[in-house]
Amino acid sequence: MTTQDDQRARQRFDRSLSLRALVPNAITAAALCSGLTGIRFAIAGDFEKAVQAVILAGVLDGIDGRAARLLKAQSKFGAELDSLADSISFGVAPALIVYLWCLREVPSFGWIAALAYAICCVLRLARFNSRLDSLDQPHKQAGFLTGVPAPVGAGLAFLPIYLWLASGGEPDIANPVAVGIWMLLVAFLLISNVPTLSWSRVRPPNHLRIGLLALIGILMAALLTEPWLTLAAITLGYLAIIPYGLLRYRRVRLRGPTMASAEATPSRESTI
Repeated sequence: MTTQDDQRARQRFDRSLSLRALVPNAITAAALCSGLTGIRFAIAGDFEKAVQAVILAGVLDGIDGRAARLLKAQSKFGAELDSLADSISFGVAPALIVYLWCLREVPSFGWIAALAYAICCVLRLARFNSRLDSLDQPHKQAGFLTGVPAPVGAGLAFLPIYLWLASGGEPDIANPVAVGIWMLLVAFLLISNVPTLSWSRVRPPNHLRIGLLALIGILMAALLTEPWLTLAAITLGYLAIIPYGLLRYRRVRLRGPTMASAEATPSRESTI
């Protein structure tokens, strides 16, 4: 490497250490710490705080990418850090939390179900990274995601805990066999090729936007008053729109690749 190349490399490294570039990476690190803290709460038996910590990690994960784009501080380091943090916050942490909650009552099957979920989450993130610069992505070209995103997968994995907390700790809900089967199903959704709706596809008509704002306000009030029941309803609602996403994708693809590419939003997929 020549001296000129060394100088260019040092300049790029100096730019990567600017405060502007550190902000989104700091948010990613905070999300990672939040996910790990969820494991700590689960070990202590406080599953309510454990789930809350992972939810906070999901909120931070939704902020860091937008902060990077807003500050024009995207970097390869940030993308790799975000993927590694997601694998722990939305893969390892939910698997351990659910295992410590009830799957440990059937150690062999429960551990296999927890491992399957964590591994499939990591595989999904690896698939996303390997296709990041690929032009041959039919789902992305049509404005859809491939499979269930990692943060959404964590939310789906927590559905039994949502119902358990909403019912005041009803023991019948914490059935380890049923929860293990549910974890295996979520693991499949993570690595599946099922096209799912992304935010770029959510374009409500003008006459419904005021009503949508009112619905969001009501939803926030419901989260404050009945958080676990509301989260369970949101999770079930997401599951209900998966078939709609399949039908919508099929209609888009039938119009041809040109129309599908035109409808897609030309921005990097932010939810992985």
